Amino acid sequence: MSESKDRIKVLFLCTGNSCRSQIAEGWAGHLKSDVIEAYSAGIRPIGVNSRTIKVMAEAGVDISAQTSRGVDELVGINFDYVVTVCDNARQQCPMFGGRTKHVHKSFDDPYFATGSEKEIMAVFRRVRDQIKAFVEKMPDNLTGKEGA
Repeated sequence: MSESKDRIKVLFLCTGNSCRSQIAEGWAGHLKSDVIEAYSAGIRPIGVNSRTIKVMAEAGVDISAQTSRGVDELVGINFDYVVTVCDNARQQCPMFGGRTKHVHKSFDDPYFATGSEKEIMAVFRRVRDQIKAFVEKMPDNLTGKEGA
């Protein structure tokens, strides 16, 4: 396992830091902690959605200790990559100086899913699995070595 200083720092950014960025942080910590130091934040954080915690637990990943925070709370961290996981965050993404590279990969927002609980959870599971597939290809898909 690499030492912390050797890992790349990745910020997953979305609007509310409620679903998609939380899922991405969880998967990165679970699958790639040897190469990625993962963070998540939102443009306007609203708290971690309870369904997000539930679908990740179903997949064997405990994110119950993760918190929802604003991007301004992470000032001073020199990220290697900022990955925006929604179009709104991409448009409102603050500037990160220095070596920080921006990558955009939009996912549907399960927060706005409608229907029965079963239908809503199906959307959360689909997005969870899509984000997992993206994270599994990291860091190559961030550097252009593999298509995102």
